[in-house]
Amino acid sequence: MNEVYVLIIDDEPQIRNLLQITLESNGYKVQHAATAKEGLVLSTNHPPDLILLDLGLPDESGQSLLKKLRGWYTKPVMIISVQNDEREIVSALDSGANDYVIKPFRTGELLARIRSSLRLSANGDDVPVLRFNELEVDLIARTVRKNGDAIKLTATEYALLALFAKNEGKVLTQQYILKQIWGPSFTEQSQYLRVYVAQLRKKIENDANHPAHLVTETGVGYRFLSGA
Repeated sequence: MNEVYVLIIDDEPQIRNLLQITLESNGYKVQHAATAKEGLVLSTNHPPDLILLDLGLPDESGQSLLKKLRGWYTKPVMIISVQNDEREIVSALDSGANDYVIKPFRTGELLARIRSSLRLSANGDDVPVLRFNELEVDLIARTVRKNGDAIKLTATEYALLALFAKNEGKVLTQQYILKQIWGPSFTEQSQYLRVYVAQLRKKIENDANHPAHLVTETGVGYRFLSGA
């Protein structure tokens, strides 16, 4: 496979070393920075395929750096932080982070999330048919099939599923989803989202009470997965 370049921006030497060893042993090319300034320079001079960003940097907050990066950088940014406050997580995701991993983390899960983010970035929005095991979403024909059989969705249900499918593996906050589907004036109307997610699960999941695709990220939003 083509070599994938990952930039680590974290001020903890132990974490940088752990991540570098883990990533390089799995075939990734790695560079790292200990400050926001250094990370910004490295990402500008040699844009990586993915950035792992800590929020607690010594010279500038990771949230501030994330906003600067999103001014021009379109590839995945994954937050890795000891901060598990719900507001911090939601703020980072709303500012453009693709995922949020809390330290200490399991390396296997981290690698899986990296692969998911990279796959999403490679696919972009130009893939006409998205497949998730038994589920198929055709973005051109605007149709959905499960095990080959057509599923009838309302216009809003389809728009919601298409948004999730195009962001496979990424945590989407409730506010982001509401804004995308219903508009800016509905960002506080979380009951709309709960109702439609429940309806959608009944139609696409084998067991709506134990969803394999559309999973809840408690206090934050939802994540769409390929399923087992």
